[in-house]
Amino acid sequence: MRTVGTDRLDLPPITGAAAETRARGRRVRLAASLFASIMLVVFPVSAAQAHHGFADFDTDRLYYISGTVSEVRWGEPHSYFNVTLDSGLPADTPELAVPEQLQAPEDSGPLNVAPSYSGSHEELEVVIAPPSYTGRWGLDRPLADGERVEAVGYIGRSHNNEFRPVVFWFEDGRPVNQVLGSQLPATPLPVPYPETGAPATGLPAAGTPAADSGQDASPANEASEGMWPTAVVVIVGAVLVVVSGGALYLRARSRRA
Repeated sequence: MRTVGTDRLDLPPITGAAAETRARGRRVRLAASLFASIMLVVFPVSAAQAHHGFADFDTDRLYYISGTVSEVRWGEPHSYFNVTLDSGLPADTPELAVPEQLQAPEDSGPLNVAPSYSGSHEELEVVIAPPSYTGRWGLDRPLADGERVEAVGYIGRSHNNEFRPVVFWFEDGRPVNQVLGSQLPATPLPVPYPETGAPATGLPAAGTPAADSGQDASPANEASEGMWPTAVVVIVGAVLVVVSGGALYLRARSRRA
C-alpha cells in the first residue's frame, strides 16, 4: 500500500511556468467577476433612467386632466391606458390630496395651479410607471376600463396625444405618485404659460432653429438626453474594470519580485 508521503513524492513539481499560468487564471477570473458585478449595477440603473425618464415630455408645463379609462395595458417597462377627457374640465386643478413625497411648496404649488388641458385631442394615451413601482406609491392593481381618473402631468413633445402624469388620482381622490424620488423633474413655467413653445401641435416654437428649417429637432434632442446617463455609467464601469485589472496585475508582479 502506498503511503500519503509516497503519493506526495509522486506528484510532479510545480514549475515557475505552471505557477504563472495558475496566477494568470486567477486574475482573469477575478476580473471577470468584477466586470459582471459592475454590469449588474450599470444596466439596471440605466434601464431605470430610460424607463422612468420624462425627456419625451414638455416638463416646462403641467396640465390637469380628468376622464374615463379604457384600453388598459398593465406591465413592464411601462403601463398604458387611454383617458377619454371630460367635456367640461375646470379652469385649473381642483383641490386634491397631494402625495406625501410631493408636499414641499416647490412641488405642491405648481401641482395645485396647473391649468386644465385645452388641446385638440378628446382622448389621450397616458404613460405611467410599471406595477413594480406604482404599487409602492398607492396603486397595487391594474386600472379597469370605465374607471375614472384625474391626473396632473406633461404633454408629449413630439406626440402631443401622449400624457405623462407626475401624480394621478383614482377612487375619488386617492393619489399615486409617479415621480422618481420626491420632487418634480423640473420647475414649471409660471402660470399662465406663454403660448410659444407649447406642444399643442407637436411642432417646435416659432423662431427656433428646428422651426426655421422646417424640421422637428425634438426626437434627436430626446435621444441625446436619454443617452447621456447611460453612456456616463458605462464609461465609469469600464474605467473601474481597467483600474482593477491593472491593480491585480501590479500586485501579481510585486509578489513575483
